[in-house]
Amino acid sequence: MQELLQSLLIGASLLMIFEGILPFISPKLWRQLMHKAIQSSDANLRILGIASMLLGLCLLYFVRD
Repeated sequence: MQELLQSLLIGASLLMIFEGILPFISPKLWRQLMHKAIQSSDANLRILGIASMLLGLCLLYFVRD
């Protein structure tokens, strides 16, 4: 159980690091992307979300094997 918690915390930490890279490197570009995301329809955001989840699952599958 402790290994699972440690793995989840490592994954969450890496997620925060990767999500923080763009705002740190280019805040102006990050603002533009967020503005476009706000203007996008729910359907487009859902498609982006499912694509991201599927890509993550595939990557996890290949890394874990």
